[in-house]
Amino acid sequence: MRPIRDGARTAEAVIEAPSISQRYGEKLVLDRVSLTVPAGTIHALLGPNGAGKTTLIRVLAGLLVPSEGAVTVAGIEAGPSRAFRQLVGLVPSGDRSFYLRISGLENLVFFARLHGLGRREALRRARQVLDEVGLSEAAKTRAGFYSHGMQKRLSVARALISEPALLLVDEATHDLDPDGARRVRELVLAAAADRGAAVVWATQRLDEIRGFADRVTLLAHGQAAFLGTVPELLAHAVPRRYLLRLQNGVSDAWALETAGRSALGRLGGLELAGESGSGHYVLALADTVVLGDALAALSQAGISVLTCREERSEIEEAFLSIAGGDSR
Repeated sequence: MRPIRDGARTAEAVIEAPSISQRYGEKLVLDRVSLTVPAGTIHALLGPNGAGKTTLIRVLAGLLVPSEGAVTVAGIEAGPSRAFRQLVGLVPSGDRSFYLRISGLENLVFFARLHGLGRREALRRARQVLDEVGLSEAAKTRAGFYSHGMQKRLSVARALISEPALLLVDEATHDLDPDGARRVRELVLAAAADRGAAVVWATQRLDEIRGFADRVTLLAHGQAAFLGTVPELLAHAVPRRYLLRLQNGVSDAWALETAGRSALGRLGGLELAGESGSGHYVLALADTVVLGDALAALSQAGISVLTCREERSEIEEAFLSIAGGDSR
């Protein structure tokens, strides 16, 4: 593994995947995407449906042979060898990868044996990772009776059972409630911070990478449209739409909207948001107009701005700015 320099820190590059391309027939799904992840860091993969995130995860896991390029993990080339499989833990997006008629413990013992562990060691590791993901009390319960969140944690336990150098996580939280998503993120953070695993985290939940991922690759149309840190990604955010709560003593929401549009003129547009009595409106700024000028125009017209916030998060704004999409 070659060292990667990131500021003052030097870390080993656990996974190196230079210039990966993947074709399905005539369709180019990945186009020269490169990825290098040091030990103990989390690299987020962002992108809309069809951007190539899952395909790249499958290539990194050795489940697909890329049309061009090669993947190495800790110096071992991706492939079906046991040595490579022991280096990689995969948390797939779906739940249908367990034997539902046997217990969570039995599932983990089975997969541990596939990694080459003896019966006694497989049982020891299975119990250990079940405890780490908070499933010890459900160890003897059939996996088919696990809740959705429990199955996700069981997936993380299975991925950790071989103490992998690389942890690949594909859309692990997209259909979990906030508490379940938080628990999965904490488990992955611990794998990076405590074990020194390199993590590749594919997601569409944009705001979960803030304070979580060290670096980000944004895939768009099979290409890496952005590579950098989360703060660097946020530098692309140029919010143009704001959710306002307005008041001017007029009970008619439509009359207030008309008055607001008149006050703004060419500075931007204003439209009612939600129920007519909520007092919420969406302000869309014209190009080059700053927010302060628009708010001042409303105030001069006797319209009070009670609250003001961006309609979309900074990360979503940056995502759309780079990947493209409806400006609304």
